[in-house]
Amino acid sequence: MKERKQIDGSQQVDEQLVQTVPPQAQRKEKAHWNSVLRGLMIQRWIAIVGILALGILYLFLSQDLTLGPSWLPLAVEVVLILPFVYAMMRHRHLPHKLIQMLGYILSGVATLALVSSIALLVYTLPHRDPHQSVNLLRDAALLWVSNIIIFGLWFWEIDGGGPLKRHLSGQQAADFLFPQQATGNVGHWAPHFIDYIFVAFTNATAFSPTDTPPLSRQAKTLMMIEAIISFLIVALLAARAVNILGG
Repeated sequence: MKERKQIDGSQQVDEQLVQTVPPQAQRKEKAHWNSVLRGLMIQRWIAIVGILALGILYLFLSQDLTLGPSWLPLAVEVVLILPFVYAMMRHRHLPHKLIQMLGYILSGVATLALVSSIALLVYTLPHRDPHQSVNLLRDAALLWVSNIIIFGLWFWEIDGGGPLKRHLSGQQAADFLFPQQATGNVGHWAPHFIDYIFVAFTNATAFSPTDTPPLSRQAKTLMMIEAIISFLIVALLAARAVNILGG
């Protein structure tokens, strides 16, 4: 009989192993997957820090660029992060589907806050006075950085179905093709959150992919949206601020 495993991101290796498998091998397999899940959770917490940074950046935006109080996105993010805090304190693993759902919701909340702020900035742009040029530059910089972090989060979440599924597939290229994966990734190189932030950064600055092309339609769509937002911020809003300074 063959060994049976069930992995959903929170469950440990299925303990219904056949009796022919030595207990030592069972313990080794269980320890291996616990190590894998701990590593994935560390990456998740790095992404959570990025999400909290977005909420903090939002606090420094001008009041007329926020829907509701400026602390609202940060408060929503903290509430959505509580299940991760509870799991960490209890030394438990959350189900993979729950982790993925919370990740999508967190990214969606941050995206909604970003899009609404950019829309308000464009709407209020013609009414900006010359003495508001410094505030306009600050707002444009905050939104540009937020744009990079948000889409870095999206890229990290969607690529290959998420960190766990990427691991189970041997870190093969799925939605993005990193240079290390171009030859089949025989070394099982694993992209981390910072790698997706770099992809988002280069897309925001070059308005196109650089060394990591998108492979799927959803990845291409997200990159186009990020490039459009970056173009609006850099080419329109920052340029308007410079004109105000020059005038």
